[in-house]
Amino acid sequence: MEKNTFDIVIVNGRPAAGKSEVIDFLKSVPLVERIEKFHIGEFEEIDDFPILWERFEDDDLMEDMGLPRLISDNKFKYKGEELPGYTFKEQWFWNFLIRKLVLAYEKKLRDDPDYHDEKTLLIEFSRGSQHGGFSEAYDYLSDDILSKAVTLYISVTWDESLRKNRRRYNPHRPDSWLEHALEDKKLEMMYKESDWEEFTGNDPDFLHVKDFSVPYGVFENMPEKTDDPAKIRPHLEIVMARLWENWKRSRKNV
Repeated sequence: MEKNTFDIVIVNGRPAAGKSEVIDFLKSVPLVERIEKFHIGEFEEIDDFPILWERFEDDDLMEDMGLPRLISDNKFKYKGEELPGYTFKEQWFWNFLIRKLVLAYEKKLRDDPDYHDEKTLLIEFSRGSQHGGFSEAYDYLSDDILSKAVTLYISVTWDESLRKNRRRYNPHRPDSWLEHALEDKKLEMMYKESDWEEFTGNDPDFLHVKDFSVPYGVFENMPEKTDDPAKIRPHLEIVMARLWENWKRSRKNV
């Protein structure tokens, strides 16, 4: 029987765009329906946020022990002003995070070579132009991932990203998947400028990365749909149906 699920779905968007909410919605959809409507089977997620946050915590612990911070600073300069907030010492660490996601996937295949017979993997990350953008991040994905992946982009404007980032902020749970947020000025510095439009170019269906054409679909989250699962469902069905058709079309050219 022909397989009816994606192998890998890369979930991209600005911070607080609604990526985590869409994934949370998919968890609530019964398996048979999720396969039929969204082409996602039993799934797991890997996200670079827990990895980067742990590096911040590690550096805090090292600093408490009288040791130098290795990866991050706990303050940053923006427009001539020094402000509190974590940043990486070197830009290369953003691409290192992508390689960590690749490594996590390789381990899954090592432990289960038939992983995609039953499972879809969701890979989630955001990137701003300030730290390389999506075009640079995708260059660090493995050929194996790029050959199997489709991309779901959750689209909001910069102003909407800022509004939702403020709304979800919980200062008592900065490491939370659904409640973490950035300081306003750090969000502006790192994410106001996005290369997504440049990255997609003039092709409405495929991202062109190295020698691969990665099908992509855009979930328009303005006006906001991710505040209500009932509003997520109909639009997501349309986006994923088109993405599935483009995925099948791309497979014919392999």
